[in-house]
Amino acid sequence: MITALRSLAFLIVFYGGSLLFVLSAMAAHWVAPGAVQPIATGWGRFHRRCARWLLGQKVRVEGELPHGQYLYIIKHESMFETIDLLCLFHRPAIAAKRELLDIPLWGGLARDYGLLPVERSAGASALRALLAAARKANTQGRPICLFPEGTRVPHGEAPPLRAGFAGLYALLRLPVVPIAVDSGRVSPRGHFLKHAGTITYKVGEIVPPGLDRKDAEARVHAAINALNRLPDRS
Repeated sequence: MITALRSLAFLIVFYGGSLLFVLSAMAAHWVAPGAVQPIATGWGRFHRRCARWLLGQKVRVEGELPHGQYLYIIKHESMFETIDLLCLFHRPAIAAKRELLDIPLWGGLARDYGLLPVERSAGASALRALLAAARKANTQGRPICLFPEGTRVPHGEAPPLRAGFAGLYALLRLPVVPIAVDSGRVSPRGHFLKHAGTITYKVGEIVPPGLDRKDAEARVHAAINALNRLPDRS
């Protein structure tokens, strides 16, 4: 019962508050597009506070998270990390499905913020567009973040990496920071109920640029799945 009440409170407060952030970002879109990024950062912090105080979800980072010219590859288990990256990094350039950037109004905000477009079915042309956007973000000093599984996966599952990672890794020639996350234990995909507990980010060993594709993928795959375990919600 308490979990259901907490989840309902989160639904009301977070999504109600998010509407105010969206309206603010829409106003900034027309007046001062550069203000969209700090508004997004504020939204990310609001989300983390809602998760902490309404759901009882704490955040822990295991290992030292380096900041600089890196390609960050993150496990994807729930909506939590898609928003929480705004707290974990400063103005992260996050790869997102191209369809999201085509949504009326919201898509314009996403472009102002600088999300990186991922078009799964367009082959080489899609990779070139993603690479160009990633290089631009890199020159701006923004961390480049990619969810290499392409979609949220249930906690404990370890699907193969999609081709986008190998393409970016080979062409950007940046060291890779793989990050495991176990958010699916407490906020499982597609479930209304969200449980109290600790969400852990585990920073893996840096993968240097220039490795053979299979070697790089194997290292990253092992690192981002380092927290796979049965739900204990502790």
